[in-house]
Amino acid sequence: MKVLTITTAHDCGFAINPVAVEGQLDGSAVGGTGQAIFENIDCDEGLIRNANLLDFKQPTALDVPEVVCLPVETIDPKGPFGAKEAGEGTQIPTAAAIANAVHDAVGVRIKDLPITPEKVLQALEKQKASSSPSPHAGILG
Repeated sequence: MKVLTITTAHDCGFAINPVAVEGQLDGSAVGGTGQAIFENIDCDEGLIRNANLLDFKQPTALDVPEVVCLPVETIDPKGPFGAKEAGEGTQIPTAAAIANAVHDAVGVRIKDLPITPEKVLQALEKQKASSSPSPHAGILG
């Protein structure tokens, strides 16, 4: 499973520094991608078993999808020069968008993050088992 493109749109108010705004939105979307398909804290009786960056998976530069950034500029009368925040807003919906893309692609809904190929395969197998007719259906009338 690979995320190819993420399109973000975020109301940042007046973009005082448009390059910084785009960088924040890109980084936030990549963070959401990490939550969706990579990051998992593995605990055993309260101890974290993957407490280093070798075992705790995060997106690397090779995993980062193309990010199409659409800053939406409005003027916030209470913000400095009309600006608002531009940081975490695009991280929040990213995992849900990826989960919906998986559902659209293969027909199963994964509700437990991270969405891994193993979880998708298990869900597909469960769906197939629940939808296949009984081998004895129709024999006895």
